[in-house]
Amino acid sequence: MIENFGSALELVADPTTILVMILAALFGLVIGSLPGMTATLAAALLVPFTFFLDPVPAIAAIITMSAMSIFAGDVPSALLRIPGTPSSAAYTEDAFALTRNGKGALGLGVSLVASVFGGLFGSIMLIFVSPILGEFALRFTSYEYFWVAVLGLTAAVIVSKGAQLKGGIALMVGLLVSTVGLDVTLGFPRFTFGDEQLYRGVDFIAAMIGLFGLSEVLRAVTAKKGESMPIPRIEGAGMVRPTFRAIWRNKGRVGSGSIIGGVVGALPGAGADIAAWIAYAFTRSTSRIRPGKNAADDQRIAAISGASSANNAGIASAYVPTLAFGIPGDTITAILIGVLLVKGITPGPDLFLYQTDTLYSLYIIFIIANLLLLPLGFLLIRASGFVLRIPRSVLMGLIVSISICGAFAINNGYLEVGLMVIFGVIGYLFEKGGIPLAPVVLGIVLGPIVERTFMQSVIKTNWDLTEFFTRPISAVLIVLVILAIASAPMMGWLGRRAERATVLKAAQDQAAGADAEAAGVTDDDADVRA
Repeated sequence: MIENFGSALELVADPTTILVMILAALFGLVIGSLPGMTATLAAALLVPFTFFLDPVPAIAAIITMSAMSIFAGDVPSALLRIPGTPSSAAYTEDAFALTRNGKGALGLGVSLVASVFGGLFGSIMLIFVSPILGEFALRFTSYEYFWVAVLGLTAAVIVSKGAQLKGGIALMVGLLVSTVGLDVTLGFPRFTFGDEQLYRGVDFIAAMIGLFGLSEVLRAVTAKKGESMPIPRIEGAGMVRPTFRAIWRNKGRVGSGSIIGGVVGALPGAGADIAAWIAYAFTRSTSRIRPGKNAADDQRIAAISGASSANNAGIASAYVPTLAFGIPGDTITAILIGVLLVKGITPGPDLFLYQTDTLYSLYIIFIIANLLLLPLGFLLIRASGFVLRIPRSVLMGLIVSISICGAFAINNGYLEVGLMVIFGVIGYLFEKGGIPLAPVVLGIVLGPIVERTFMQSVIKTNWDLTEFFTRPISAVLIVLVILAIASAPMMGWLGRRAERATVLKAAQDQAAGADAEAAGVTDDDADVRA
């Protein structure tokens, strides 16, 4: 292994490879910061340029870009309440709330450092555990993928933050929207109203931009004078030390998020998006924050640290089935497989036997890309503060313009622009009614996966549903689903109990202080009489 790493390091240390990584990093940061411009789109845009590169620089370009763009998607989430990437939607509300409370730089800093740690953990997992995880991932059938998707849906219980009924309503709306288009098994059009463009369904990126971005503009425009609070500035100076202190306090959440991202990302087709939702739900349900005036912000930072680490851990572990068996772990690795085949490299067992230089070069590139993310990410956070110095009226106009461009770029059509406007109105009305928006996106993203895996399973068994419950891995996932559903009322009960204990202790301390004061007065009177 040491010899392989030595020869691979020579390939990566080539000046051309280093230059390509830096340019790809800057490209990923720009694309990820633009709402609607996903990492998958950025990877597709890079493909024509990889034709003119050697195999190692071509691989380095795609890996570095994906690591950068996933974090960069958190920037518009925190600044403008528009998720830059689908995985950022899990904690957009928390990031934006921190910005409104003057802690936007801290939130982005925590997201950055957690992403770096998660990416490094995923890289280590890719190096040492890829054969084992790859073999385990092959044991997953449509039954297991169904329960993984259902486990992701239970995140709606957590992200609803005490309004589980309204969260369930939002999730049902998202699942209903996910059924628009052609049936996944019969190919029959549903809810298309005769419009052939709706055959491809409702794109969740357009819905996401509308729900989070346009609804915020509508809320700002319709707010009464003095009701709309201006967004504070992000000051990037002096944020490094507070960021690392916050990471140290949440080291357990970063670790759990990295593990979740590493395991879920290794499942073919799951990727960083589902990993982020599951990690966010897990962190929300297990975090115990001490009561205090900063308890809400501490809870938000804890949730961001867990989900952000899962994002980048999922990117690296998604390469496990890709390299070991040639099975795409997500859409980015599917694009990478095409690039590798063009370069004469066949993913699979032969890669571990006959092309070890390229394999170990990929390992090193992952580590360098995540280390490069740290300084470039802090520079991006510093630069992002200038966005919030723009006058609010101009900023709202820019948000609308960026939203329209992002929606139009999805399929170069006006349908997505119209859908964005519709979901913007829906998001505005939902917020007026106190209905959370994140479960809507969750339903749109995971709905097709749940439907497809369910139909595949029942067709194989002629509607014998017992297979969903009798398989060992499925049984474990079912237990996790039950625990996730039960965690919200359980944590609520524990929180209320802790709050009552705190109030009771404060009352007892106050009563004890009053008794001591009264006893002191009595003793003084006795001394005077004496």
